[in-house]
Amino acid sequence: MLQSHVISIDGTFVGAAVRLDRGYRFVATDTRMNELDGSWWPTLEVVRQWAHRLYRTGGLAFRCVASTAGSVPAGHGG
Repeated sequence: MLQSHVISIDGTFVGAAVRLDRGYRFVATDTRMNELDGSWWPTLEVVRQWAHRLYRTGGLAFRCVASTAGSVPAGHGG
């Protein structure tokens, strides 16, 4: 059975982080999180940090940043 963790911000359920063998996969439940939907993360804390960043700013400026563990969503780096 897969283990998942609820990601909520200010009482709003925005998605879930599903624990898999290579880290955590984010599954969006709120349309504001679509930019992160399906992304992979090294730790649960990093998932939460990026979800909060997206929720607060309405967008992520990581498309031109080289991917490094823990700094940008896996598979989304430039």
